[in-house]
Amino acid sequence: MTDWRKSSYSSTADNCVEVGRGVGVRDSKAPATHLPVSAESWTAFLTDVKGDSAR
Repeated sequence: MTDWRKSSYSSTADNCVEVGRGVGVRDSKAPATHLPVSAESWTAFLTDVKGDSAR
C-alpha cells in the first residue's frame, strides 16, 4: 500500500495533486489511477522547482 501525501497548503481540500513515494502522482478526485514518476525524474523536478539547478 502506498502512502499518498498532499501539500500541507491543501488543508482539508479534496481537489489536490497527491504524491506517492516511489510511485508517482495522482489527482485526489480520481485516486484509482496515477502517473508513474521515477525517483530520478522526481528529484530533477523538485530541483528545478526550487531553483537549485545550475543553468
